[in-house]
Amino acid sequence: MLEVGKDESFFLLQEELGISPFEQRFPWIGGDLQTLRDTFISEGLPNENGKAIQIEVPSLPNGRASKGHLLILLDLPTSSSQPCGVVLLLHGLGGSSRRLGLRRMAFALLNAGFAVLRVNLRGADPGRHLAGGTYAAECNSDLGPVIIYARELCNVLSKQFHSPRPSLPLFGAGISLGGTMLLNACLQVKQKDKPLLDGLVCTSSPLDLQACSSSIERPRNRVYQRWLLKRLIRQTLADPFGVHDCEKEFLLTSSKNSALKTIRSFDAAITAPRWGYKDVDDYYKKASPLLKICEECRALPPLLFLQALDDPWVPAEGAKKIAESIVVKNLTRFQVVLTKNGGHNGFHGIKGCWGDLLVKRWLLKLSKYYFNS
Repeated sequence: MLEVGKDESFFLLQEELGISPFEQRFPWIGGDLQTLRDTFISEGLPNENGKAIQIEVPSLPNGRASKGHLLILLDLPTSSSQPCGVVLLLHGLGGSSRRLGLRRMAFALLNAGFAVLRVNLRGADPGRHLAGGTYAAECNSDLGPVIIYARELCNVLSKQFHSPRPSLPLFGAGISLGGTMLLNACLQVKQKDKPLLDGLVCTSSPLDLQACSSSIERPRNRVYQRWLLKRLIRQTLADPFGVHDCEKEFLLTSSKNSALKTIRSFDAAITAPRWGYKDVDDYYKKASPLLKICEECRALPPLLFLQALDDPWVPAEGAKKIAESIVVKNLTRFQVVLTKNGGHNGFHGIKGCWGDLLVKRWLLKLSKYYFNS
């Protein structure tokens, strides 16, 4: 197993990016407080001013939801110089473009000179009214049109700023389940000559959905699971395009008789059938990218995995397995950063969010390589 703090590649990466090891910021000590910090604290980020864009997406399998649109918010850097690239930024389970962690990461990337596309996945506010249904860990039919638009934007911005390259690089950054979605898209949406993205960062992202389901069902995570379920149920019932009678009956009655107690039960009743899976086990198996990452590494761009060992939601075993495979199979395009602390998408350090700094510096490194190659 990789021993945190003793991995030579981790030290080389930190030195190359010019960042110090992660140190927790008082009073946010421990995995739970690191995880919850953004729920308790609001930061002085600029007012929302992203350009709203609607992208059409097809209907869900089995007719569970008709075609609709996803709401994407485009943020452009204030600098008049050429952008470093375009970053497709995806939120996690129960999130949206409005979540503090996602907005803070977008702001860090904008300050670094990137254009940012903040995606509201199917069913997420503030785009709930634009598409029926809800998203899943594997939603390639929805992400495909988004990535096509993002590539076209890379071409447009390249011409607008007279770039020596025909197109700007397109990167992805996924927070929690957002990283899982982007990984699945890169693994399954094949391109002839190059990966779907030019680089991808996954922060606290589930790689094994069954393991994550078991983790969130632990007694110590009862409050977390209840909070997530309330958000998912509310999001599902708020569908302006309607909810199937069997789904509505299950969601409403289970809230009274406590039949719906876990994320797994929600996925079994809602997510798996909506996205055409045989059952929840079939969904968790096919939508978990862990085993596919090393087997189909040629389909993947340069990857950075950021994972805390004290993450109360996502077990670190998946990231550890990737780290081991990097050494055994010499997968030099993949990098894993394991920290002792940081919680679930926390990484709140002495000088702000250490995770955002790592993501920004790593993508800047890729951008320089892209323009210099």
